This record gives sequence, structure tokens and C-alpha cells, in this order.
Amino acid sequence: MDARIAVRERRSIRCFRPDEVPENIIREILDVARWAPSWGNTQPWEFYVVTGNALEKFKKLNRQQYMDGIPPSPEIPMPRVWPEVLKKRYTSLGKRLLTSMSIAREDTEGRSRYYAKMYGLFGAPCLILTCIEKSLSIEYAMIDVGLINQTICLLGHERNLGTCMLAASVSYPKLLRELLPIPKDKLIVIGTVLGYPDWDSPENHFERERATIDEQVTWVS
Repeated sequence: MDARIAVRERRSIRCFRPDEVPENIIREILDVARWAPSWGNTQPWEFYVVTGNALEKFKKLNRQQYMDGIPPSPEIPMPRVWPEVLKKRYTSLGKRLLTSMSIAREDTEGRSRYYAKMYGLFGAPCLILTCIEKSLSIEYAMIDVGLINQTICLLGHERNLGTCMLAASVSYPKLLRELLPIPKDKLIVIGTVLGYPDWDSPENHFERERATIDEQVTWVS
């Protein structure tokens, strides 16, 4: 696949078919993705691939924690205050997404159902959880984590698989640690869900937007 086409066409998938992804395909994606760049070739990432019964149990309990109103407590703090221009982009995305699903702004029940689905990982059959050593300088390690997860997403797209880097997958780290063999000296960073997109679902089709390069680039010569 042409790299330019892959970057332009790949999108975050928010509804998956239940079909399992064969283990050999997941292994192939991770085997190629490990060639992603990292600071000083340190390759700080460590992965937990969660599928099958273990994933179903996690999705059920993760969704229940949200429905019970338990506040998220991710090990990597989520941003709470945005500069106005970033907040505008964020709210615009939410509006287009919910509109595609015919969920009105005042429909609190519909929004709650959608968020419950999000905490259920949109029905994805595979979760790739990324961790790093707690002792690392998090600023550089997070750059490396972003690089390899983007690489995973693009390689998945090449195989007609959908992905979504999903904060809701790491909102309750205590739950993850109860279910997975994650050592205490590891930091849970982010989860990327992987699976076959349900292209009949409108949330996988709404129009996406990006800022222009003139808004984001300063040319110096």
C-alpha cells in the first residue's frame, strides 16, 4: 500500500465486527512494527496482547466501572484543560461523531450508551496494551510509544484491519493489573484496539477534518 494513501485513508474505528484476528497476523504486525524508530534505539515499549475470554472479561468489567460512575484514574494523566483552538477541534469531532449516530446533544441517555460502548472497546476482538518502565523519562518514552502505535495502526490498515488508540482502555489500571500479569515497575500507557471494521456502522463513516499546514507550520529560511 502506498504510504500516502495509508496515512490519508486510515481512521479510528469505533465499531468492530466480532470476527477474531488470527494470531499469526497480529504477530506479523508486531514483528514489522518493532522497526519503528525510538530514542537511541532504546525500544522502551512492552506489549500485552489480550484476546478471547480474557478480553471479554475485561471489556465487561471495564464497561461496568464506567456505568457505576467510578472516576477514571489512568497512570498517564489525561488532559483536562485545552487551549481554545484545540478544544474547538475536540468538540467538533464529538459533534460530528454523535451526529452520525443520530444522538442529539441533549440526549444524555444516548450519549451514555455510546460511552458504555467505548469502555467496551467498541466490540474489538483484540487489545494491544503498551507499557513502559516506570523509571524512564516519560517525555521521550511517550514519543516512542506514539511512534510504534502509529506504525501498528498503519500496518493494520494495510491488512484491512481497523484500529483505535483508546484512552478508555486504560482508564482503570487497577482492573488491568488484576487481570493481566503487569509487574509493579511497569507503567500502563495506552491501549490500541484491533479488529475488522463494521462498515455498516455510521460512526465509521463521518467526515474527518484536519487543520491546514498554514495553521500549523512556520517556514524559516
